[in-house]
Amino acid sequence: MSTELNNNEMEIFEIISHSGNARSLAFEALSEAEEFNFEKADELVKQVQEELNLAHKTQTKLIQAELNGVPSEKTLLMIHAQDHLMTALSEQKLIEHMIRIIKKLSPQQ
Repeated sequence: MSTELNNNEMEIFEIISHSGNARSLAFEALSEAEEFNFEKADELVKQVQEELNLAHKTQTKLIQAELNGVPSEKTLLMIHAQDHLMTALSEQKLIEHMIRIIKKLSPQQ
């Protein structure tokens, strides 16, 4: 590995960590919604968005650095981080939709 290439391991682990946190919180929100605990589910959904915002902020930092001429080494770890983020974003949208459906079917309506 060239020393001129930017070593982005900390940023990569931040993306993985925040994305993983988001996924866990999203599934926790879904579980709360299944129990009709919508206030808690909504609170968790907000936390999901906060975690994804942090992951996306780090991703944007890496992209901007590359656009400014500071290349990043493309590693399996970097690809893994991107996969985590994209999966978390996809699951977030799906789980939010599922929660809306559960709310509509709730006997508390």
